[in-house]
Amino acid sequence: MASDEAPAIVPAYDVEPAGGNRFRQSQAQDILAAVLKEKLFGASYHAENSSAWAREIADEVKARLKAQQKWTRYKYVVQVIIGEQRGEAVRMGCRCFWDPKTDDYAQQVFSNETLFCVASAYGVYLY
Repeated sequence: MASDEAPAIVPAYDVEPAGGNRFRQSQAQDILAAVLKEKLFGASYHAENSSAWAREIADEVKARLKAQQKWTRYKYVVQVIIGEQRGEAVRMGCRCFWDPKTDDYAQQVFSNETLFCVASAYGVYLY
């Protein structure tokens, strides 16, 4: 090999987050709880406002998750459901196909006298 030739570069593929940089459910739940409290504390249910509130909450949660510098190469899906509190039971379920070593989700519930909100955030590692 001549001295002016560059060494061959071998591509490196990250198949797992480095070190402790895995999506943490507890930290994501803290973000969800903070956003729900900021946006909905003292709010009353209005059907006209619920769609805009859900969008605002989802956008804010996603922005705060992306701001976590340690969770690089993650894609986020945020789902927010707001409904009127009428004393009825509500069940929510999810089914996901992912890698349990790298991917996870967090969920938080907020309710007051007039409304309830269920927010879920999914962190999926991009290979």
